[in-house]
Amino acid sequence: MNLSARMIIVLTSVGLISGSFLTGVDLLTRSRIEANRQREIKDAITRVVPGTETSNIVYEEKSFTIYEGKDKSGQRAGFALYTSGTGFQDKITLMIGTDESFSTLNRLFILEQKETPGLGAKITEWDEFLRFWENRDCSQSLSLRNPPADSPDDLSYSEVNTITGATISSEAVLDIVNFSIEKAKTLHKEGKI
Repeated sequence: MNLSARMIIVLTSVGLISGSFLTGVDLLTRSRIEANRQREIKDAITRVVPGTETSNIVYEEKSFTIYEGKDKSGQRAGFALYTSGTGFQDKITLMIGTDESFSTLNRLFILEQKETPGLGAKITEWDEFLRFWENRDCSQSLSLRNPPADSPDDLSYSEVNTITGATISSEAVLDIVNFSIEKAKTLHKEGKI
């Protein structure tokens, strides 16, 4: 057997063994990864909809899911919107908590992002960004405050803070939130929720 044939056989064998190994690892870890993702989503729902004990999906499509949060007595505590959109670097996935009428944004939680470390990645930080989203009036579109305020009390009810040096990431989150809430309001008016 010549050298070329041996190289082809060895490389094909290595490729088949490696591919089989990766497929096996994927099959073994897929359910665990999905379970962790579901646990992370459940935790995010309880963070953004205060008083939630249980939740269930009331609307679902690609990259947009609405969960209904219920309290201990089974009464609706609000809605959680699981959604994603394009940020400065990559996709941003977040959970938005609202009241029953989609007029008050309870809280925002960033589940996944790949924004610039030290700048855009501050969208995940409570003190820098997320605390300014609590109890905002979203009966109309929210807007960014630029220059940023020092305290949430310095903002109007429909304003949220921008991050200095990361305006694009701040605007991306704002766009995702405004679009998602408007979509949920439309679905609610149409009786789909």
